[in-house]
Amino acid sequence: MARRVLGLVAVLLASAVPGLPVQAAPMAATAMPANYPVLVKLFADWRRTVLPPVADGKPDYSPAAMAKLGSDLKAFRARLAAIDRTGWAVTANNDYRLVEAELNGLDFDLRVLTPWARDPTFYANVFADWSDVPAHEGPYAHPNIDLYAFKYPLNAADEARLTTLIAAIPANLAAAKVNLAGSNARDLWTYGGRAFAEQSDTLEKLGAGTLVMRTLDGARPAPITGAGPKLVKAIADARAATDDFAAWVAAEAPKKTGAVGLGKEHYNWYVKNVELLPYDWDAQVALLRRELDRSIAALRLEEVRNRDLPPIVPLTDPAAYARLVKAKQARFSQFLADTGLIPDAPWSRKAIADQAIEYEAPEKRNFFTHVNAYDPLPLLSHFTHWIDLARMRAEPHASPIRRVSPLFTIYSNRSEGFATAFEEVAMQAGLYDDVPHGRELVWIMLANRAARGLASLYVQSNEMDLAQAGKFHAEWTPRGWSDAASPLVGFEQLLYARQPGYGPSYVTGKLELDRLLADVSHADEVAGRPFVMRDVMKRVMDAGIIPVALIGEEIIPAGK
Repeated sequence: MARRVLGLVAVLLASAVPGLPVQAAPMAATAMPANYPVLVKLFADWRRTVLPPVADGKPDYSPAAMAKLGSDLKAFRARLAAIDRTGWAVTANNDYRLVEAELNGLDFDLRVLTPWARDPTFYANVFADWSDVPAHEGPYAHPNIDLYAFKYPLNAADEARLTTLIAAIPANLAAAKVNLAGSNARDLWTYGGRAFAEQSDTLEKLGAGTLVMRTLDGARPAPITGAGPKLVKAIADARAATDDFAAWVAAEAPKKTGAVGLGKEHYNWYVKNVELLPYDWDAQVALLRRELDRSIAALRLEEVRNRDLPPIVPLTDPAAYARLVKAKQARFSQFLADTGLIPDAPWSRKAIADQAIEYEAPEKRNFFTHVNAYDPLPLLSHFTHWIDLARMRAEPHASPIRRVSPLFTIYSNRSEGFATAFEEVAMQAGLYDDVPHGRELVWIMLANRAARGLASLYVQSNEMDLAQAGKFHAEWTPRGWSDAASPLVGFEQLLYARQPGYGPSYVTGKLELDRLLADVSHADEVAGRPFVMRDVMKRVMDAGIIPVALIGEEIIPAGK
């Protein structure tokens, strides 16, 4: 992260990808405007201010504190508007627009989403696993307690810090009961205990020394052997408070009668002003319905194509499956290098190799493990997520504004959309040419993403509740591989209700990449230049984790 134009890094790092170390990087060779440091300073001040005040691990989400945050937002808007951008190049202007989008995100949270006053899951803030996107999926209370960000066994300083954070959980959950007093969104309560059951399980395993965390560098344990009595007590008290809060949410849920969706008008404002996405609710419904139709029709045609091939027989031996995954990981990384779809680098290959796909017994499978049982390649293609994160650590972006994780899930269409796109991109580029039935799995994956995203749109417009959305989501996933009653479907639909735009982003972001490649191709054709996929993808990735529309502005010559 960076401070000054080149030195404001320390503060921004608090909002960077959790677990990534501080690394300075030189600014890009392209000269930035003389007053660009004003924007960087504003951004550093903003990232300090946007988080609620915290004392001893206890944040203040009271109405008074949120009103103060709203007043601060007005001052930041005035500062941003006062920056003279005369003559600014597109890259600098896009950094400005990223800052503006974050301000819009807080505006939306304060006016509409209000997760601290509406959403019980907001207060489940203990995380064992490193998310595969730049930040946690959805809104959660600050400070996030990212267990994977600590080095184990804990040194004295880290043990003291972790003790403070975990010891604050009982007080934070007590405050949450007050903050949520006016919440009436029924499904947020009906489904709201799930995250706390998971948090309780995480705390139990942490205290027992059996917790295994998923990180960018693979799975690793979190032993607290030798921890002092303060940490041991804090963990036990936090777990008891978590269980008590889950019981309170369950008791309150039957009293709630309100809808969970935010309505089309609010949804459209969010996707336009925060996600910087050109598709409103109606357009997204049409696009996701089209992708659902296309994926299912393509699946049935693949089945005709493969009618004479023997079926895939899933492995039943965990050891043999682990060997298969390792071979597929190596194959996929080599494929990316050979095609140039992602620039080859040791950290890129390591990012894929470190993310294990575990064998799952048939009776325990959810949608993704059904797919994995037949072939892990489709999900490995989605693991380009982890390559993005590895790049942020190994080659931090020159811009101090792009070097940190975007707030308010501004990253979703770029991160989730590109990861989904790479499933089909790799397929169309030949990954499955010698894999019988492999293409069928890719179409099934896309159908699932389109079905669940379409359902989430109907939740936002209050045409479905979460139970109906889960049923639609499962019914339109081919081969019966999705179960509406499964924890996975419940988690996904709750997340998409909590965070508007996230459910569709897997498909809308994929379509944004399609459009970007088409626009670059057209500009090259008009200019008489060759279209070189390797070069185009390098420029796309070099732009950073930013909205796709901004990437297009940077890599396509103006007026083309």
